[in-house]
Amino acid sequence: MSFSELVLAPWLMWLCTAISLLFVGLALSRRPWILLLEDHALQHRWLAATLMVLLMWQLRAQAVDWLTLHLMFTALLTLVFKAPLALLSIAAVNLAMVGIGRVAWPLWGVNLLVTGIVPALVMGLVWRLVDRRLPDNLMVFLFVACFFGSALATLGAGLAAVGLMALGASDAHAMYQAMEYARFLPLLMPSEAFITGMLMSILLVYHPHWVATFNDHRYIDTK
Repeated sequence: MSFSELVLAPWLMWLCTAISLLFVGLALSRRPWILLLEDHALQHRWLAATLMVLLMWQLRAQAVDWLTLHLMFTALLTLVFKAPLALLSIAAVNLAMVGIGRVAWPLWGVNLLVTGIVPALVMGLVWRLVDRRLPDNLMVFLFVACFFGSALATLGAGLAAVGLMALGASDAHAMYQAMEYARFLPLLMPSEAFITGMLMSILLVYHPHWVATFNDHRYIDTK
């Protein structure tokens, strides 16, 4: 889901842009490009994944004039590449959406916050819980981190969008539409969870070493 029209107050869009740039700076401070330069296979996978997400974002449903619904894939990218590379990927996708004229440029920071930063943070917290607190079990990782985590990430993104509307909606009718949209969030969560869980299941079976958050020695070899 992402904003497609300027329905937020200018000060809020500037604030979201500043927050988004701060998180992009934090991601860059982790120097993720070193991994990409050292591992050409990872570089190809990351670029291919970014391109595929951009293409999948073109399959969008126009819920209302100012909001479009689409799969985010942020949870999947976070699990496969970890948060810094996932955030840079979503930032690039949002920038491409601005470049091709699908989204106005003042909405770049807003959409990155909703589709990238919030779901990546939620997914990261769920993964930390699974990694440090729960048993080393493949099914626990798959169902809690992949399915449940991606559903929570979608919920977080939806609530973030509604929260931004509550803070700075420039149109009272748009705020009413946002509240109506919030009622359908439980119906949107399973689709993202299913796609993420299905793709992660395939990766964990055939290419577990591609998933940066998955330790095949802990979850498979020791069983």
